[in-house]
Amino acid sequence: MSDIRPNIVLIMSDDQGWADTAYNGHPDLKTPVLDEMARTGLRFDRFYAASPMCSPTRASVMTGRHANRSGAFWPNWSTRPEEVTLAHVLQRAGYHTGHFGKWHIGAVKKESPLNPRAMGFDEYLSHDNFFGIDPVFSRNGAPPEVFKGESSEILVGEAVKFINKVRTEEQPKPFFVVLWFGSPHWPFAGLPEDVALYEHVSDPELRHRYAEITAMDRAIGKFREAIREAGVADNTLVWFNSDNGTGVPARLKTASFNGPWRGRKSDLYEGGLRVPAIIEWPAVIREHRATSVPCVTSDIFPTVLDLLGISSRDPRRPLDGISLKPILVSGQMTERPRPSPIGFWNYPFAAERDNPRWVDRALSQGTTPTENETAVDFTNTVHPAAKTRDFGGDAAWTDNRYKLLVFGSDSTPRVELYDLLSDLGEEHNLAAEQPDMVRRMTAQLEAWQRSVELSLSGADYVSSEPPPNG
Repeated sequence: MSDIRPNIVLIMSDDQGWADTAYNGHPDLKTPVLDEMARTGLRFDRFYAASPMCSPTRASVMTGRHANRSGAFWPNWSTRPEEVTLAHVLQRAGYHTGHFGKWHIGAVKKESPLNPRAMGFDEYLSHDNFFGIDPVFSRNGAPPEVFKGESSEILVGEAVKFINKVRTEEQPKPFFVVLWFGSPHWPFAGLPEDVALYEHVSDPELRHRYAEITAMDRAIGKFREAIREAGVADNTLVWFNSDNGTGVPARLKTASFNGPWRGRKSDLYEGGLRVPAIIEWPAVIREHRATSVPCVTSDIFPTVLDLLGISSRDPRRPLDGISLKPILVSGQMTERPRPSPIGFWNYPFAAERDNPRWVDRALSQGTTPTENETAVDFTNTVHPAAKTRDFGGDAAWTDNRYKLLVFGSDSTPRVELYDLLSDLGEEHNLAAEQPDMVRRMTAQLEAWQRSVELSLSGADYVSSEPPPNG
């Protein structure tokens, strides 16, 4: 591995499921750039979003922690200003940091304590939520402005400008770029020339959805070309993944391809959690490799820190991710180390809504409206007492082979157990046949939930009290 610190680029799509790529077998989609990356880089075949919904997954990428620890339970719930982000750590380590695109873990306006700059980015061009053609963005907290054109292409252009600016400084520093697209989130709208590629697809909405993915794929290709032309591609780690499983309205579920998976966005079955993921880093990953080790978006934070030999500002805070350095550097990790299973938890947040806010409402209001809703009011509430049992909500716990699902909040929840190596579609519930496995995995899940509850109560911060504006 090179002694020169690599540039780090994190690219994320919005609602693109594992099966929403040609390289994973989609019968209609055209994704030539992602296909090439999957052929030449490191392809993850069992990569998970930390949540089946967008905001929590984004919080997990930034912190290495499950989003429930900071109260980012669901879309439009924010993380907390006290969280230490990957941008914070890399900024302090001498990186130029820039965010471009969807933020969705707090308001992007200047006054927000959760805007990208407050969370560690030197510069940003960002949206509170999702966006499409002719998007609205705030630059560094300024009032939003409309950018005419295809949104993925716009973001790539802005990210490339940032890279070219910082690398030509008299004493250049490495860069950390987060490039989070708004595609292919519903409502779908593609460019006419991209929609025309899918004339054979009967449903007009799906034609536009596929067109968005193709446009995003093309934009990723332009980004790759730009860093090659700048002479920095060899030592730039580019990590691509999606934020959750495929997201289509219920009326389109039958018509859209979902591979072998059960479930979609918002579900804890594989179809809601398993996402496409690829890493390119030519200086280190010199030839194509693929891994079936279960990995998750929470692993990004500790992996990057391990690669750079730096640590978080406050290592006492529990991380839910692990370093994947052995996969990237040597390919010698063949299973997820024990005891490091992956936990998922759709938290029962309805009971939290009336609690006092962690961040004042005036500071939590978004300013960049989406195509089908007004600006977001980001919620995050105080959680005064950590639960130690009867956690509620739906949860899942997966190791290298088995996956436990616990549904419901009453005293007799529904329990399911699947062998993911032999039952990709999660069709054969083994819970009754393997009660010992259920007991063991349930005990592990509940121990993790108790840890999450402690974090949610504020125990990980210097003070458990909310900030002055809370």
